Amino acid sequence: MLTDKRLHLKLALAFLAMCYALSAEAQLAAKLIQNPCVNKGNCHECIQTQSCAWCMRPDHGDKPRCFQHSYSNICPEEYIWNPDTEQKFIINRELTRAGQMAGFGGGQVSYGGSYYANSSYSSSASGSYSGSYGAAGSAGAYGSASSSGEIVQISPQRVGLKLRINQVHSLHMRYSQAEDYPVDLYYLMDLSKSMEDDKEKLSALGNLLSETMRNITSNFRLGFGSFVDKVLMPYVSTIPKKLEHPCEDCEAPYGYRNHMPLSTDTSTFTFEQLPMIEPCPGCAAPYGYRNAMPLSTDTYRFSSEVKKAAVSGNLDAPEGGFDAIMQAIACRQQVGWREKARRLLVFSTDAGFHYAGDGKLGGVIAPNDGECHLNSEGLYTHSVIQDYPSISQINHKVKQNSINIIFAVTSSQHSVYEKLSQHIEGSSSAILSNDSSNVVDLVREEYGKISSSIEMKDNATSHVKITYHSTCLNGGSEIPTSKCDGLKVGDVVNFTAQILVTSCPADPAEWNQIIQIYPVGINESLIIDLEMLCSCPCEQPGSIGYEVNSPHCNNFGTYMCGICECDEMHVGDNCECSTTDVHSDKEGDLNCRADNTTQVDCSGRGTCLCGVCDCEKRSNPEEIISGRFCECDNFSCERHKQLLCSGPDHGVCECGVCVCKPGWTRSACDCQASNDTCIPPNGGEICSGHGDCECGVCKCRSTEEGRYSGKYCEKCPTCSGRCHELKDCVQCQMYKTGPLKDENDCASNCTNFTPIAVDKVVINETKDELLCMFYDEDDCKFTFKYSEADDKIEVHAQQERECPPKVFMLGIVLGVIAAIVLVGLAILLLWKLLTTIHDRREFARFEKERMNAKWDTGENPIYKQATSTFKNPMYAGK
Repeated sequence: MLTDKRLHLKLALAFLAMCYALSAEAQLAAKLIQNPCVNKGNCHECIQTQSCAWCMRPDHGDKPRCFQHSYSNICPEEYIWNPDTEQKFIINRELTRAGQMAGFGGGQVSYGGSYYANSSYSSSASGSYSGSYGAAGSAGAYGSASSSGEIVQISPQRVGLKLRINQVHSLHMRYSQAEDYPVDLYYLMDLSKSMEDDKEKLSALGNLLSETMRNITSNFRLGFGSFVDKVLMPYVSTIPKKLEHPCEDCEAPYGYRNHMPLSTDTSTFTFEQLPMIEPCPGCAAPYGYRNAMPLSTDTYRFSSEVKKAAVSGNLDAPEGGFDAIMQAIACRQQVGWREKARRLLVFSTDAGFHYAGDGKLGGVIAPNDGECHLNSEGLYTHSVIQDYPSISQINHKVKQNSINIIFAVTSSQHSVYEKLSQHIEGSSSAILSNDSSNVVDLVREEYGKISSSIEMKDNATSHVKITYHSTCLNGGSEIPTSKCDGLKVGDVVNFTAQILVTSCPADPAEWNQIIQIYPVGINESLIIDLEMLCSCPCEQPGSIGYEVNSPHCNNFGTYMCGICECDEMHVGDNCECSTTDVHSDKEGDLNCRADNTTQVDCSGRGTCLCGVCDCEKRSNPEEIISGRFCECDNFSCERHKQLLCSGPDHGVCECGVCVCKPGWTRSACDCQASNDTCIPPNGGEICSGHGDCECGVCKCRSTEEGRYSGKYCEKCPTCSGRCHELKDCVQCQMYKTGPLKDENDCASNCTNFTPIAVDKVVINETKDELLCMFYDEDDCKFTFKYSEADDKIEVHAQQERECPPKVFMLGIVLGVIAAIVLVGLAILLLWKLLTTIHDRREFARFEKERMNAKWDTGENPIYKQATSTFKNPMYAGK
C-alpha cells in the first residue's frame, strides 16, 4: 500500500513538472514574439533579425547584446552595429526621347569602359564599419543617348545595393518607348504541302508587309526561314523515292478506288494499265529547318525568297516547329539579330508541334542542347541527332534573347497555340486565314499590342522577393502591378520595385548577387549589384577587437564583436567550462533542465554554464529570477487591480505564488479573512443568520419564504411575515368575505387596524413595507401591504379584488353538442350526394353502350342455339 502511494506521488510530481515546463516554453515563445532579438547568440544572427542591433562593447556585463535599436540606451552609440540599406547609382543615363534617334544605325552596341553615375542614395550603418562600393567611375550630369551612341529605354541602368534581411527597399525606375526604335522581323513558315497556298499568298504580300512595317519604323529589317520535320520515320517517309518526291500524287486524296470489277476475263488484268502517279512540280525533299533569308534591310528580296522556296511533305500531322524556333533564336549571328532592336519572330503554321520526348519515336534520344547547328547553306544539321526542345527550353531562350514570338496559326490550331503562348514569355497568338491573306494586318495588330504594353520581369533567386508598383498612365496612387498597357511613343512610365531579401543563403559566396530587372521583349535591363548584409565586419579577421586565443576567453576561444567564440573543447561566456568536466553536452544540458520532457535550458530564462543555470538579470533590479532551473521569480504572480498580490500590504510574490499576510486569503491576497464586517452594528449573528460572509461581505441566501437582502441580510421584501395573521381581517373589512365575513365576528376580532383602500399596491422599501398576496374562496386575488412603527400597524389594501371572468358552462356544453350534430348531418348529406352522382354516371354509361350495339343475338350469323333437334329417319312420318 505504501509503495502505491509513493508511485502516485511520483506520477503527480512528474505531471506538475511537465505542466511547468510547458508553461515555461509558452512564456519563452511569448517573449520571442514580443522581442525577436532575445537569445541571438552572435552578431550575424542578430542583424539577420529585423529591427535588431548588436552591441560590441567589451564590458557590457549581463545586459543583452542583441536588442531592439529603439532602446539605444542599452549600449553607447559608437559600439552599436545596426546596418541599414545603402544604394548607389552606377550607370544612370537619361531616357532616349523624340528627336534623339536621328542617325542611329543598326549593329551591336555594348557598354563602354566608364560607368556614368549621377546620384546616389545611402543610409550608412551605425558605428565605424560602414562600407563603400569603391569608385563608381565618372560622375556628372545625365549622359544623353545621342552623345553615348545608344538607345536608352529604361533608367537607371545599373545600381549598387546593400540590403539587410527582411528590410524592404523601394527602387524607382522609368521606362519610355523610343521613337523609331529598330525592329527585326523574322518570318518562320511551315512549308509542308498543306501550306502551299499560304506561301503563294505571302509571296504576293511580301512587299506590302515591308511597306507596312517601314511606316512603323524606318529602321526595319526582315528575314525568312522555313521548316518541315525531322527526316526520320515516322515523321517523314524514308523510302528513297519518297525522299526525292515526298508530295506523291497531285490528285485529291481518296481512301479506296475500284479500278476493275470482278470478271472472268483475267487477261485484261495488268498492273501496267493502272494510272501512273507523277510527282508534283516544285515539291522539294524534306528537311528540318532552313534559314532562307537572314535579317536584311533589303526587304524587297523577301517576296522572291518566299516565292522560290519549295514546299515539302511529311507523314504525321505535327510539325518540327520547335526545332526551327530554337535554331532561329540560338543562331543570332546567322539570322542577324541586332543587339538594340525589338525582335519579332512570326511563326506561321496550320498544324501542331512536336516537343521534347517525341524524338524517341524516331530513335533520337539525345536531348536538345539549345545551341546553333546551321551549315553554310543555312540548314539545321542536328535534326536527326538530337531531340526536339521542350517548352521550358524555348521559354528560356526567348527570355535570354528578348524575343517576342507571334504564333500566326489557323483557327483549328489557335486554341493550342493560345495555351502555348501562356507558357512562353512575351509571346502571343492570332488567327491566320486559311491562305494567309490577312498576314499583314495580323503582324501590324500584334506589333501594336506588343509595343503598346510593357511588363517588368526579373531573375531574382528564391532568397530575394521583388514586387512591382506603378501608376501606369492613370496618375493617382500606385497599385501593385508589373504591367502597363496603352502606351505610345514618348510616354514615360514610372515603376517602383520593392526588393526584399527573405533569407541569407547558406553559402556566403551567394551573399553577393547580380539581379536583372528587364522589360519583356526588350534587350535592355536594370542591373542590381546586390550585397546581402548577412554578417558583421567585426566577425572578420583583422577587424578592431578581433583576437584569436584571447585572454578574455581564457585562451580557449576567439574574441570578436565583444563576445567569445569558444573552441570545440570549451563552453561558457568566457570559455570557462571544459566539455570533459561535464562528460557530454547532452548531460550538461540535462543538468540545467527540470526533467527530460523539455528541450529548454534553465526554463528559457537563463544560461547553462558548466551544468549550472545562470539566471537572467532584469532591467528592474527589484525583479529577480531565481531557483536551480531559473523556475522562480517575484514578479509573475496573480494581480488584483493591477497590483501584484493586491499590493505589499496584502502579500508578497514568492516563486510565482502569492504568500498572503495575516488577515488576507485567496490566490491574489484580495480576500479579507475576518468576519467582523459581516456582523450587524447592534450585534447578532453573522449576516443576520440569513447569509454567508465571503471576504468581509455578506452573500445573502434565498429561502422558501423569500430572498434576503441588505448589507447584513436583514431585509426580506418577499417573505410572508404577518400576512396570514392580517389576512382574515383584511378580507372581512374590505371585501365582506372570508371566515370573519359576519359583521359581529369582524368587529369583535379586527380592532387593531383599519385597512386603507388604494387602487394599486406598491412597495416602498425605504419604509420597510411588506407585500402580501392571497386568493379567496371565489378564486379572486387580493393584495395588501403593511408596515409597523411604534407598535402601530398600517395596512393598505387593494380596492377591488382581481376575479377571473365567469364562464357559462351549460352554454358551452350545448354548443359543442349542437356542433357535433350539425357536422354529422353535413357528412351524411355529402355522402348521399356523392353516391347519387356516381349512380347516375354509371346508368348513363350503360345506356350509351346499349345504344351503340349494331346487332343482337337474332341477327348474328354465327349465333348458335343452345338446344339441338335430331330426327330418326326410320321413324320419319310415323
